[in-house]
Amino acid sequence: MGALGLILRGTRASLARLLAVGAATAWAASGVAILQNPLSAPMVERSAQEIALATERAMARTVTPEWVEQRLGEAVADEDLDRQRMILDIAFERDVPVPPALAMAAQEQMDEATGFLARSASCATCAWDIATCERLAQIAACAIPVELTPAGDLNALRRAGVAAASGGEVDRIEVGLALAGLGATGLVLASGGSSLTVKAGATAIRTARRMGALTPAFTRTLARLADVNPRWSRLPDYARGRVPLGEVVDAAKLQRLMRVGENIGEVRAATSMADTLVLLRHVESAEDAARMARLAGARGPATLRTVEALGGARALRLTVRLSDLVWTTLALLAAVALSILGWSLSLARRVLRPKRRGSVSEPLQLRRARA
Repeated sequence: MGALGLILRGTRASLARLLAVGAATAWAASGVAILQNPLSAPMVERSAQEIALATERAMARTVTPEWVEQRLGEAVADEDLDRQRMILDIAFERDVPVPPALAMAAQEQMDEATGFLARSASCATCAWDIATCERLAQIAACAIPVELTPAGDLNALRRAGVAAASGGEVDRIEVGLALAGLGATGLVLASGGSSLTVKAGATAIRTARRMGALTPAFTRTLARLADVNPRWSRLPDYARGRVPLGEVVDAAKLQRLMRVGENIGEVRAATSMADTLVLLRHVESAEDAARMARLAGARGPATLRTVEALGGARALRLTVRLSDLVWTTLALLAAVALSILGWSLSLARRVLRPKRRGSVSEPLQLRRARA
């Protein structure tokens, strides 16, 4: 029994030393990880495949028969034909049943929509003034083709010039986006392979703003980026190609605005112009524009349906994840916390053990004294 006790005590001592070494290693590794400042950039971008998998899982949890019934009912009550069609597409894509009564009501409203001849008659009016367009599809078919040409940007500059000459307020955001569009089309600025993407994105942003579809936060971001200090007296020469862009605006600031336009242009390339105008309602910052571009690159034509189902903020969050360094640091800190807890319990047991022995042996001594 004595030999067994010695073996057990030796084993406990070895385990204690091993645990001490493990705890010290965890402490040292935690210190090294913390020194690398993992929270300076806790989030990293997901790859397109990771985004697709994450959004697909989220869609599977979200799009239920109850969700379809509620959202489609709201769209029918609001007579929102675009949203009705989108929700029906989501239900069909995910094989979710639609209540027959709601499906019939939505179909009746879509059948009563303006016919082809009526749309053709109002197309010219829509192209001239986006405010008169009745639906997103009409904007994409009638107004956007005009806006995508240099004529749309020059018309925006013309409006700004008239406002400046009359002492009115100049829409600097529209001016900045128009200049970005002109630069991207290569009227003066030599453009690369992404020029058409920049032009399409700047046009989409400018169109969405005229529709009142931009968030206040994104509008403030654009106001800051669009402060390109245009020299109005040089604009005619710029339009004729007589002077370089740098003599008309602050080219460095314009480049930052063009980067945002390029991100939105990538959204348009992956989806459609009509979808992009809706997706812009979920963009709050330049960072959101970049995340939306990555989401569109992963989801393609299903981007708008994904945002409709998950919500803009949730869908954009799925484009990033916690970095591996953050996960490693959290695991090491958890190991340190467990080791501290274990040592605390061991110390408490050692402190309390003598008292417990005294409390047990004391009655025995009293009995012996009485005897």
